[in-house]
Amino acid sequence: MRVLYVTSECYPMVKTGGLADVSAALPPALNAAGADVRLLLPGYPAVLNGLSNLHEVGELITDLPGCDRARLRIGRTADGVLAYALDAPSLYDRPGNPYLGPDGQDWPDNALRFAALAWAAAGFASDDSYDPWWRPDVLHGHDWQAGLIPAYLELRPDRFAGAVRPGTVLTIHNIAYQGNFGPWMLGDLGLPSSSFRIDGVEYYGNVSFLKAGCYYADRLTTVSPTYANEIQTAEHGTGLQGLLATRSDVLTGILNGVDYAVWDPATDPHIPARYTPDDLGGKDACKADLQSAFGLDRRPDAPLAAVVSRLTWHKGLDLVLEAAAQWIAWGGQLVVLGSGDPASEAGFRHLAQWHPQSVGVRIGYDEPLSHRIQAGADLFLVPSRSEPCGLTQLYALKYGTLPLVRRTGGLADTVIDANPAASADGSATGFQFVNATGQELVWALRRALTVYRKPERWQAMQRRAMTRDFGWHGPAEEYMELYRGLGR
Repeated sequence: MRVLYVTSECYPMVKTGGLADVSAALPPALNAAGADVRLLLPGYPAVLNGLSNLHEVGELITDLPGCDRARLRIGRTADGVLAYALDAPSLYDRPGNPYLGPDGQDWPDNALRFAALAWAAAGFASDDSYDPWWRPDVLHGHDWQAGLIPAYLELRPDRFAGAVRPGTVLTIHNIAYQGNFGPWMLGDLGLPSSSFRIDGVEYYGNVSFLKAGCYYADRLTTVSPTYANEIQTAEHGTGLQGLLATRSDVLTGILNGVDYAVWDPATDPHIPARYTPDDLGGKDACKADLQSAFGLDRRPDAPLAAVVSRLTWHKGLDLVLEAAAQWIAWGGQLVVLGSGDPASEAGFRHLAQWHPQSVGVRIGYDEPLSHRIQAGADLFLVPSRSEPCGLTQLYALKYGTLPLVRRTGGLADTVIDANPAASADGSATGFQFVNATGQELVWALRRALTVYRKPERWQAMQRRAMTRDFGWHGPAEEYMELYRGLGR
């Protein structure tokens, strides 16, 4: 089964969120399951510099949207996966964030930049000049940046009519990001005017890359079973719920996994002491290290909560600000790593200024520090209003840092609440709350604190959490079954 995996991010070359981690970990797992997976990535400088043995393949591409000259180059990722880079300097040779310019705003030509990526992916279906030795059976695109792939195959048979049409899969990592652009872009994107309709690419008067993918793809997936149900509702569907409900027979929720070669406290090179479920002693040293790194009081008995997140309303971080005073009054500590809304950043900075011995904040992102936080904290907070899957709570489980989450999306699917039944049978791995209010978060923190004050029970939950398996082998098998069901 030959699969072209089309993504705009891949760790460690380029990362703005969980998509990069998934793009790095899922392809090797699929290859181990018997697939022949190759990546297609935009030719950002970090990608061209990050792939080993990079060389040109195929012929010059002269018909990309927004670009009249581009090359495909092929190399290998750090995990040995073959990857094509679409080398189009006028589109991708830019510093910093892959989507935002130096002013923090979207690049004004993002529509063309990611239409070109989708166009190149569709080209593999019909054009031997791309790679004469390899043609995919499945085109698997991720998020809105790849949403036009199935639309091009359907709407432009004059350009993409191969002998055998590959199956198409679109994975929705976050439905809130849709790639919506003005209708005047239609021609520049290489889409026929007839496609600008409700049964096509039109979405509330705009061209929507994600809507196009949801409408034309053979199969749709998202990153947890609960989220697959949620996005068919008005609360979480962001306007696409009606379309997704009509396509529910081809929509599947497949839970994301964790790359335990990267996230494992028994082997993690970023943390000061290793530990395992059978020997948790190293976690105490990690906690002391974390308190020192953030300038907190070195109190081994203080319950230390952590946040590693975008600091936005969507992530529920305003609830943490609301609940923080009570947590501190109970003797708790808090560390925060992330960036986002200026108001949220300012709120956490002020909290740290008011309580310097109890609260530490780093604005930005630091991959090694995120590992140290996972290892050193006692409790990991993910109070999201909506969370398609979430990866940080999965990392927290592996590190014995008990997650406290709002019951939504993948958070509901992965964390077992310490309610009386789960506590009695030993299956609890964390704490959940339902309504997105500061008061409910306070109540959940109080429940967690009650357990924390009972070390034997807390450590039993830690060991249970650390032994849960969220590796990629299970999701990879589900994707393989999905590919086989395409019948190509």
